[in-house]
Amino acid sequence: MTGTAITVSGLRKSYGSHRVLDGIDLSIPQGSIFSLLGPNGAGKTTTVQILSTLIKADAGQVTVAGNDLAKQPDAVRAAIGVTGQFSAVDGLLTGEENLRLMADLHLLGRSKGRKTARELLERFDLTGAARKRAATYSGGMRRRLDLAMTLVGDPSVIFLDEPTTGLDPRSRRSMWAIVRELVDGGVTIFLTTQYLEEADQLADRIAMLNGGRIVAEGSAEELKRLVPGGHVSLKFADSASYELALRGVGPISRNDEALTLLVPNNGGTATLRGLIDWLDGNAIKVEELSVHTPDLDDVFLALTESR
Repeated sequence: MTGTAITVSGLRKSYGSHRVLDGIDLSIPQGSIFSLLGPNGAGKTTTVQILSTLIKADAGQVTVAGNDLAKQPDAVRAAIGVTGQFSAVDGLLTGEENLRLMADLHLLGRSKGRKTARELLERFDLTGAARKRAATYSGGMRRRLDLAMTLVGDPSVIFLDEPTTGLDPRSRRSMWAIVRELVDGGVTIFLTTQYLEEADQLADRIAMLNGGRIVAEGSAEELKRLVPGGHVSLKFADSASYELALRGVGPISRNDEALTLLVPNNGGTATLRGLIDWLDGNAIKVEELSVHTPDLDDVFLALTESR
């Protein structure tokens, strides 16, 4: 990552008296995956539509791939690709014809367009279905074709607006692998999704959008440490160790029969290291130790509650 792919400052958008975005600030490094999360109606799709030049903001400054969104919209369009919630694939055309149509729209020329189509069909494992109508494709195949069509223009920034909606778990993981491959090649991904596991698995940084504002931003692990509920589970080898630990660690719950204590933990390594050092220093025998942290579901519910 050598620079910033997207910068957003003071972004605002209203529809009548309803303010959808109320001063959004973002900075997204090149070659990274950024995920914007929020409840339905929070403004995720509106943000994507503004950054991809589909609609205009009421206020704010935005640069995408080094281009000023307000002053250089054509340059922004040339640098980006967009895969929306609903597939842009033409079901009456074959997979190859869809890609060649996109190549024509990008003015690649007949020879280069055919070559690009062949390469993308192979890359997305669609060669065997290249001459079949896209209407016959499975959901996963259609989403792969949709993303392949986005890549025809060789974009440096790709907006993926809920790209795996409706896909089965196997197809979703296949899409994750493709996204990681794109980022390894230097592409920047701006991802919106309702699947919190998807953001957890893919995103380098995540922002939570609620009430038109960013209410939290950070890595998945940083966000998980914002909400209470993290703990360390300790199972002891004998009752003597259990009783000694019980007097010293201040558990949040206990199970005398199982010789198990739950100890508060904020998810940080320093806290965990301190606990382990205390146990070792007091020669307390621990049979099992496991760390439990809140997941993104907990973070989402805590930070995007109704206001």
